[in-house]
Amino acid sequence: MPKWLEKAVFYEIYPQSFYDSNSDGIGDIPGIIEKLDYIKGLGCNALWLNPCYDSPFKDAGYDVRDYKKVATRYGTNEDLFRLFNEAHKRKMRVLLDMVPGHTSEEHPWFIESRKANPGKKNKNRYIWTNNFLSSGSDGLKFIAGESERDGCYCVNFFKCQPALNYGFQNPREKWQLPPTHPDCIATMEAIKDIMRFWLKGDNGRGCDGFRMDMAFTLVKAEDSERSATSAIWRNIRKMLDTEFPEAAMVSEWGSPSQAINAGFHADFMLELFEPNGYATLFRDFENGVDNSYFKKNSHGDINRFLSKYLPLYDATKKNGYISLVTGNHDLPRANRGLSARELALAYALIFTFPGVPFLYYGDEIGMRYINDLPSKEGGFYRTGSRTPMQWISKAAITAAPIPPEAASMGFSAAPAEQLYLPVDPDPDAPSVEIQEKDTESLLNTVRALLHLRQDNKDLNAKPNLEILYAGKYSDRCFIYRRGAFIITVNPDGKAVQVSFPIKKIPKLVYSIGTCNIDGGFYKMGPQSFSIWK
Repeated sequence: MPKWLEKAVFYEIYPQSFYDSNSDGIGDIPGIIEKLDYIKGLGCNALWLNPCYDSPFKDAGYDVRDYKKVATRYGTNEDLFRLFNEAHKRKMRVLLDMVPGHTSEEHPWFIESRKANPGKKNKNRYIWTNNFLSSGSDGLKFIAGESERDGCYCVNFFKCQPALNYGFQNPREKWQLPPTHPDCIATMEAIKDIMRFWLKGDNGRGCDGFRMDMAFTLVKAEDSERSATSAIWRNIRKMLDTEFPEAAMVSEWGSPSQAINAGFHADFMLELFEPNGYATLFRDFENGVDNSYFKKNSHGDINRFLSKYLPLYDATKKNGYISLVTGNHDLPRANRGLSARELALAYALIFTFPGVPFLYYGDEIGMRYINDLPSKEGGFYRTGSRTPMQWISKAAITAAPIPPEAASMGFSAAPAEQLYLPVDPDPDAPSVEIQEKDTESLLNTVRALLHLRQDNKDLNAKPNLEILYAGKYSDRCFIYRRGAFIITVNPDGKAVQVSFPIKKIPKLVYSIGTCNIDGGFYKMGPQSFSIWK
């Protein structure tokens, strides 16, 4: 287990929307380097970059054309090496986004594989049926009529994303290979080769690990435990432990117990295909009613989350971490249903829970989810969470002289029509500039929370969670202990009083809102969060 993960707090960057350094309307790697001190100042000491490899960008870079080349719009390989180096100078780590399940249809592997008579190396690099009329089975998607080869190819998502072949756990057709087939093993070895390329580096120029996209989908038609896919990841983990013991692997799996057992150091607690309680915290829109736990005066119950989280926590705490996130590039932003005050409460829990937390760019200022944007690069409904970072206030537009980047809220000096996506049109759209000046802002609340976490070992990733109190409906308080800290949360719109045995009345060291001890009782003000030590 990489030691540095114990104190890691990640900042997820969607590169094309973060900061444009060359005024072409698209964020880039030199722009990320320019903002490293801002990220470090927030209290984040690690980055996760969404894919920055060469791509046709039909799915925002999750359709990779060349895994070993940085996309021209982001810069060069040397720029990425410089980012690693500059991050390491600041004692920050960098995860790249690996897409192991599929490539672009323009990848040289697929161009060869789709030929009428492909070479042996790439004949089975992808999943092909044995004739153009065979549409496959097992709930998989196949594309016909797009190649010289007499067969249909399997895709994971879009037509442009042919699935790499790791085999079928229980092959039923002649064209289905077992995971132990040499060609399927060769696919795994090709992914290892790509990982080594970016992990190896001189003078601190290597990356620090990978977030693995849709990590549970490699082997097809397998059992509910994903045992064949897990075997592949354990093989890859063995390589890391031997060659790069400080490199981290974080999975997009959504089932931490399976993912950690498969060799990952951490897994996102996301509801990918099955509910796991995450959405009940601040994305619960069931039947058109928002019953998110952190929604003021809702019927949200913290036990809906805990009933799913705690078994996963118990199953993984010896070997890995659960990662709670404020959001990501695939989710509607958290403030779609929550106010800045409610967001502060939600983030307070995320950043004081065990595990390795992730902060999505712009969530620290409460950037809005923008409805009704035309789909960009396969984003569809996700496009509204991928708009440019809002660095400066729109008030700067009326200032004299007007800076060229004012129209894009500091993201780029390019004309508005040239931007990757339009900025938030709201005249009161939040910005770093405005919130820096407000000590009570969401930005400064996040900064205080993250520095509190970084400064106190009891609030790091280690598994020291103890639930002290978890109310229901009429009493929605949640109280938990992390080592020397007792943490109390009350998302409701009214003050409440709760009690539980406590040996020593602690000293208040940090608070958001109001919370007082009186006669052995906790009195919590409306929508309050407090930390006691």
